Amino acid sequence: MTREKEIYQVTVVGGVANLLLLACKFAAGVAGRSGAMIADAVHSLSDFVTDVVVLLFVGISAKPQDDSHDYGHGKFETVATLFIGLALAAAAIGIVVSGATKLASWLQGEAIPRPGKIALWCALLSILVKEILYQYTARKGKKLQSKALVANAWHHRSDALSSVAAAIGITGALLLGDRWTVLDPIASIVVGAMLVKVAWELLGPSIGELTEQSLPKETEQEILDLVLSVEGVSDPHNLRTRRIGNHIAAEVHIRLDGAMPLRETHEKATAIEQLFEARFGQGSHIIIHMEPQK
Repeated sequence: MTREKEIYQVTVVGGVANLLLLACKFAAGVAGRSGAMIADAVHSLSDFVTDVVVLLFVGISAKPQDDSHDYGHGKFETVATLFIGLALAAAAIGIVVSGATKLASWLQGEAIPRPGKIALWCALLSILVKEILYQYTARKGKKLQSKALVANAWHHRSDALSSVAAAIGITGALLLGDRWTVLDPIASIVVGAMLVKVAWELLGPSIGELTEQSLPKETEQEILDLVLSVEGVSDPHNLRTRRIGNHIAAEVHIRLDGAMPLRETHEKATAIEQLFEARFGQGSHIIIHMEPQK
């Protein structure tokens, strides 16, 4: 199975699960009179939307280079990751604002309704399903080196955490009485703050890639060492690097014996290109500018 098909398969599994949970949460929220569960359903809706985003953009990112995209379409997957990060940030901020609003109303004497048991059971089911989806999607994302899948895995985890908050609030209200229904908005604020941090961790690398951020220093040093491993090559300099989706690109100047025949200099450059592709994967490429030794 190709990388693209595996990503599609994982995303479709998550999408179907999100759609079923979405219906379950809305029904349980209405029947159980639980505002926390309805808010959790909205979070599941954002998960479903990100599944659709991944399906749309990963398919485009797998296309080879063409006349309009000389370096391929890899950055479309980065755009998908950016959208997922933004959706996660929006959901997280929404959770925090909703929780803070409920908390403020409670402090002013407004009662928070006690939810029904059906909302608790739905929250527990959501925690189980979403944690399984997180583990499955994250494992596949790392195996396939797909930032979009890893980002989507964290969206699954965020939904599980929001369900944990809902479950805590609902359990507190059911077992401890009406005065403890305030546990729901407090837990929501804590979880929302955690999710804001996760969203930033997804957005940072995506923004860096889209703004042509260089690769980490250790990766650049590895590239320089790789270039120097070819016999006759010296003084690699003016190294420029960037990431293009799942691949990397680099430009570097090297020095060779000025009396070396053109055919031999071409062979040296080809050897570097082959080593680079073997190390960083097919689709990664390096541009080499050759200069005579001083």
